[in-house]
Amino acid sequence: MATRLNPYLNFVDTARPAMEFYQSVFGGELTQNTYGELQLSHGPDDDAKIMHSVLDAPNGLTLMAADTPSDMEAGTNGSISLSGDDDAELRGYWDKLSDGGTVTYPLAAAPWGDTFGMCTDKYGVSWLVNITGSPS
Repeated sequence: MATRLNPYLNFVDTARPAMEFYQSVFGGELTQNTYGELQLSHGPDDDAKIMHSVLDAPNGLTLMAADTPSDMEAGTNGSISLSGDDDAELRGYWDKLSDGGTVTYPLAAAPWGDTFGMCTDKYGVSWLVNITGSPS
């Protein structure tokens, strides 16, 4: 198996609905395990929290996530970049990710010749979408 780089997101009690949302955006198979199922709870409030979640989309995208246990400080999410030349596919992702979120830079022609946009989805994750322009 080739080495892969997978974004791994941390949430405070919203990993399950967030990953179900990303499954509705990207499709694919979603697996989720709770701290309780894996007998790894840090306390009684953690049993139902997601300890590990993986979304494997049919196009090769993989996204992972977890809820932060109650005895740990929650981290902050970075940004995830989606890029390529499939205009329809990337615009579809943009439409779903920005719906209910905040558009910080509208998906539009960029000075470097591509189409680019930035948004924060309804779960607080920042997304950058870049659609490669036609060669000159």
